[in-house]
Amino acid sequence: MNPTSLSPELEYSKRLSERESAVKSLQQKHIWLGNVRIVLFIAIAILWWKAGTKGSPYFYWLAAAILVFIVLIFIHRRVVRTMQTAKRAAALYQRGLARIDDRWSGNGDTGEKFRVPGHVYAEDLDILGQESLFQLLCSARTQMGEAALAQWMLTPATLPVVLQRQAAVQELKPKLDFREYLAVVGETDKIKADPVKLTTWANQKAGFDPRRWWPLALVMATLTISALVYGIVVRWFTPFLALAMTNFIVLYLMRHQLESMFAGLDDASSHLSALAEILRRVETENFEAPVLKSLQAQLISGGHSSSEGIERLSTLWDYEESRHNMIVKLLDFMVLYSMHVAVLLQAWRKRYGDSIQAWLNTAAEIEALVSLSVYAYEHPADPFPEFTSPAESLRFMGQSLGHPLLPGAACVRNSVTLEKDNPVLMVSGSNMSGKSTLLRTVGINTVLAMMGAPVRAARLQLSPLRLGTCIRISDSLHQGVSHFYAEIQRIRDVVDLSRSGPLLFLFDEVLQGTNSDDRRAGAEAILRTLLKQGALGMVTTHDLALTSTADVFPGRIRNVHFQEKLDAGKLSFDYCLREGVVTTSNGIELMKSIGLEV
Repeated sequence: MNPTSLSPELEYSKRLSERESAVKSLQQKHIWLGNVRIVLFIAIAILWWKAGTKGSPYFYWLAAAILVFIVLIFIHRRVVRTMQTAKRAAALYQRGLARIDDRWSGNGDTGEKFRVPGHVYAEDLDILGQESLFQLLCSARTQMGEAALAQWMLTPATLPVVLQRQAAVQELKPKLDFREYLAVVGETDKIKADPVKLTTWANQKAGFDPRRWWPLALVMATLTISALVYGIVVRWFTPFLALAMTNFIVLYLMRHQLESMFAGLDDASSHLSALAEILRRVETENFEAPVLKSLQAQLISGGHSSSEGIERLSTLWDYEESRHNMIVKLLDFMVLYSMHVAVLLQAWRKRYGDSIQAWLNTAAEIEALVSLSVYAYEHPADPFPEFTSPAESLRFMGQSLGHPLLPGAACVRNSVTLEKDNPVLMVSGSNMSGKSTLLRTVGINTVLAMMGAPVRAARLQLSPLRLGTCIRISDSLHQGVSHFYAEIQRIRDVVDLSRSGPLLFLFDEVLQGTNSDDRRAGAEAILRTLLKQGALGMVTTHDLALTSTADVFPGRIRNVHFQEKLDAGKLSFDYCLREGVVTTSNGIELMKSIGLEV
């Protein structure tokens, strides 16, 4: 049963207290068992000496003590594993409370490895990197889960997919026990299995034919072991040595085929047992949302269970890893151990190889949905956006929009409406007044909406949209690209994007790298093209001459502004959006405030 009556903060605090109490209790057991093992080890040493000097009945006591010691080892290991799991659960809820309290910044995966150079909005909206949306949302433990979440952020989904994800997130939202299990099962925080290498290995053709070599391996292993037993009995080891040498020659001749079979498996198979446990829990969970049922079905399709297949591969990987043990190397010459492992791996490929890609993709999607459900649970005031039908005119209507990466206490909310009769807002205002933050607020909520997540707003109604921004553009000395050239390249990309479907564009201080006349003429031309394509958008400027663009497109562009207040030589901002053109500026005052004589 998953409790939902408590607030997220109280529920997390309650669970954190329970997990910390469990850790404390298990820690005491861990210490107690460790002390008992030390005492028992000393007792075994004494009994060993006694048995060696006085014989029976100390042999029986020694055997009993050794048996108890072995049992204690297994019990102790189980206690340690349970304690580590409880510690990870406690850390899970500590991180959750930090997110609720807006103390998450700088903690968690940044998603840097998923950066796409030149992406049309990711850099501008802090989608990836430090203090990014990815860092806030991601709770995935696998590489494929992280990649899926990043891909959802970078690529808007179609409306049917968005609605399916919303339903799945709604169902997963109260499943705290389910989400905790997925987050802590196994022995490590991260599951480092490489999905690309694993899929590549699973679909490789065999380096040798098992049907040809396994009968030989079985015969040679049987003969070699029989020869060893014979040698021990009659004290004649020549047949055994001859057969062992033959095995060595066989392994040497087949070394390239065997290495081809094992190549890539080491990097691909880290922590597969934990992945198997995650898949097993997903396979047995009760779901109602269609997309969750569909994903669950993919894990058990074709008569093969994903958890069974992954667990089997984890075991075989342990066998392969043991080949590097010195004792097993000796066994290799006796029973052709490497060949048996290779045959078993090839049998696994034949049975499960075609399914592995679908399993990993399903695991990735489940983890991405769980990440969104964690965010939804921790922010109960954030609603899911409402979408208009494709037949309706393009629209973006956000009430009390806030930025999800800003602390709630510092976030000033504004409402923004863009629709057919008023598709563009020209936002004027002085420096530091909030223009860029407003663009990022609109943009990042659009990203959340189009990936199936809740949004930071009182309400958001929008059409399915693509997004293009030009906010944080910089020059490149290495590439010989000026700020202005980089900006117009980005604007061109956004304009091109508008030709392939409904678009929301966000331009900050548009064309600021050129003179006022060119800036106005260029801005008018760009907006004319985007309006012709039916796009919605916002443009900010502190150049008041640009606000006259609204006169060129009457009824299509509306002027709004931010303003500041100067009191006793000190500037202050309320970050509230107002109608009309700004009538104040603060450039001179800012220069004076840092000591410039102007």
